[in-house]
Amino acid sequence: MSLNAAPAKHRTQITGNVGLYYVCYKLSRMGWNVLPTSRNARGIDIIAYSQDASRYVAIQVKALRKRNPVPLGKDLDKIMGDFWVIVNNLAGEPAAFILRPKEVRKRVHEGVKNGVRSYWLQPKQYDVGQFREAWHRIGPG
Repeated sequence: MSLNAAPAKHRTQITGNVGLYYVCYKLSRMGWNVLPTSRNARGIDIIAYSQDASRYVAIQVKALRKRNPVPLGKDLDKIMGDFWVIVNNLAGEPAAFILRPKEVRKRVHEGVKNGVRSYWLQPKQYDVGQFREAWHRIGPG
């Protein structure tokens, strides 16, 4: 079953899994030892450490089927870790965007609908040259 053919209720979970393991693959190719965390836990999605264990990074992954906004929830307390990797276009040819949490916070869009506040990261805020495929920001493992 392809990502596009999955039933709607499973599509979000499958997309998240594809994004998580895509990032694990990319980091492993860079020499990192990669440990995905529990998929139902909030917060850090990947812990990676260098070959000599002298460097550790905590990464949050946001996976999207298309070039869509990234939902951030009702508060910004969950923006954590050393890096955020947003992977979009998982239904086609993936593109990754590597940001620091402070860069995510700086670019947040706030919306209010029916009195409920929510936060988003719009594509025009993350899909820019400095973040696109910028794996060098994390560096080799």
